[in-house]
Amino acid sequence: MITLTSAQLELWLATLLFPMVRLLALISTSPILGNKQVPKRVKIALAVLMAIIIAPTLAPMPAVSVGSPQGLLIIIQQVIIGTAMGFSMRLIFTAVEMAGEFAGLQMGLGFASFYDPQNSSYSPIVAQWLGVIASLAFLAMDGHLMILAAVAESFHTMPVGNMMATQSFYAVAGWGASIFANGLQICLPILGALLITNLALGILTRAAQQLNLFAIGFPITLTVGFFILSFTIPYLVPIMDRLTQEGLATALKLMKLP
Repeated sequence: MITLTSAQLELWLATLLFPMVRLLALISTSPILGNKQVPKRVKIALAVLMAIIIAPTLAPMPAVSVGSPQGLLIIIQQVIIGTAMGFSMRLIFTAVEMAGEFAGLQMGLGFASFYDPQNSSYSPIVAQWLGVIASLAFLAMDGHLMILAAVAESFHTMPVGNMMATQSFYAVAGWGASIFANGLQICLPILGALLITNLALGILTRAAQQLNLFAIGFPITLTVGFFILSFTIPYLVPIMDRLTQEGLATALKLMKLP
């Protein structure tokens, strides 16, 4: 007759629950997987499935009860770790959307905005379009699988029960500061082309003052903006690949800092 003690049940529950909390926190905050269009049941099922697969490979869990204050503290730690890793990857798409906002503003499409269900707010159409292109490129390079592989690796570099050091939060803040530079690099060709276009229009209106700048300037800037935007789309994939690798390196670095 098989007998089970309460200690064994607590250990089995902790072995499954603690990794699942970190996985669910990462899935909820990561790009693509954390999209609000993905049903919550799918997110929970994916976290449970991965926890079942990863649990046998992990080090022994802390000998604490899940419902005890120590167990609740460990759950909070796992939520913080998973959220930090997912946030590090989401900053990639923030940089791309920021580039779209800059480009749309210079093209004269700053007023053209649609509701973005991902961020629960209105965002410029150019930013949403670049976000869709970036999402497709991210899926094409298996970025969602890289995220899951990174969180699986994090259980070995930072086992359950350990907390991120203070330097890890500074690393997240430093990576967040880079979204401005990355966003500017993505939209810099469009900004440069539109700057030259506006200078040319300014010289043209000074030479021929009877021309209506508002009548001819807006169609010209739109045409030049869309042309340069379509020309630079093929170069977005290498940039997304670089940003994805940097984001994964940052997420893993958080687990390795002393």
